[in-house]
Amino acid sequence: MTPRAATALRWSGVAAATALAAVAFGAAGLPSAALFAALAVGIAYALAVAHRRPLALPKPGLTVGQAIVGVALGASVDAETLEAVGADWLTVVVMTVATLAISLGAGLAMARATGLDRATACLGLIAGGASGIVAMADELKADARLVAFMQYLRVLVVVLLAPLVAHYLLYDDGGGHAPPAGGEGLVLDLAFTAGCGVVGVAIARLVRLTAGTLLVPLVVAAILSVSGIAGDAAVPELVQDVGFALIGLQIGLRFTVATIREAGRLLPATLVSILAMVALCAGVAAATAPLAGITYGDAYLATTPGGLYAVLAAAADLGGNTTFVVAVQSLRVFAMVLLAPPLVRLLVGRPARAGARR
Repeated sequence: MTPRAATALRWSGVAAATALAAVAFGAAGLPSAALFAALAVGIAYALAVAHRRPLALPKPGLTVGQAIVGVALGASVDAETLEAVGADWLTVVVMTVATLAISLGAGLAMARATGLDRATACLGLIAGGASGIVAMADELKADARLVAFMQYLRVLVVVLLAPLVAHYLLYDDGGGHAPPAGGEGLVLDLAFTAGCGVVGVAIARLVRLTAGTLLVPLVVAAILSVSGIAGDAAVPELVQDVGFALIGLQIGLRFTVATIREAGRLLPATLVSILAMVALCAGVAAATAPLAGITYGDAYLATTPGGLYAVLAAAADLGGNTTFVVAVQSLRVFAMVLLAPPLVRLLVGRPARAGARR
């Protein structure tokens, strides 16, 4: 067998394992199942096989993955979402700025306490847009493997905590319905995804923007979505899964035994940081709920640091104000992904107390 055929065979096995794991994780109710699955399969391959038969995702594969994730995030912002928070714009701004400040503060504190570099610590704890943050980590000189570990630990903690806290402490029993998913039909959705992705990547290469292959498609998709030009077009679910899987594999295949040990060393500090973020965001909710005239339960779900789909499901199931919750969470994801690169570069530009990039 030729080396090229052998590599193709290994990729086929990795792809099949990723697909099976994604189905299993999806059945278990995990968010971003394709990305979790790809991370798990990539890590397993890297630790068990890569020392004999290494695999690395080609650069075009990462570009495609970043563009798909960018378009998916941009398509989630629509005119109805903006209108829903128009009357409460001050509350939304306060919530977003406060959550961003809490995230960056937690990252700086963790960097100081553990010796982790600032870029990795701050990106690892940014509250929102986990897939987008992970996708841009390398370009911001962070350790994408540790950023992924911290981001998805945050998502897992919030996904577990938010519905339980909302159900048992904040809401009376109630009913509700989640908003329907967007879409204009497979052909138009594919055309929207491809068009935004190709145009966005081409512009990104011209302007040489940091993380541009994710951010520019995001902006292009958001403009078309908000303006109504694209109608209800969205990235097809299977295409989203491919994008998430490409990013997950790119990171997972780079894990080493040393990285796993480092992640284990950081686990206690990361958990403490995440729980502190949850508590501080709950405080922000208490302060801002009266400004918008909403219940504390709705404000808590709107400000909780991540877990958009679990948070929205909790709001719908418990009879909460789903429009406000999804609007604030969606806009915060958008803001976090756009603002993270310049803010992290600004913070990293300052002299760090300790720690070099791992």
